[in-house]
Amino acid sequence: MSISPKSVRFDDDSMWVSLSDGRVISVPLAWFPRLLDASDAQRHRFEISRNGLHWDCINEDISVQGLLAGRGDMARHSASVV
Repeated sequence: MSISPKSVRFDDDSMWVSLSDGRVISVPLAWFPRLLDASDAQRHRFEISRNGLHWDCINEDISVQGLLAGRGDMARHSASVV
């Protein structure tokens, strides 16, 4: 069974993603610095795909698989390794 995002909402500190299997995942915005720094209007300009979420205006892509694995912004992690 493929799990996909159905809706997204935000509060001051978190992003809440409703999934096709009925779960709702909450993750801290601090995991995704581009979302944390984005305006409210930018956060709400997302596209939902079968595999995840995309924000063209801030160049952010978040996969359902990554959310379920508890992974934040992978670009941040790889940059700190160099």
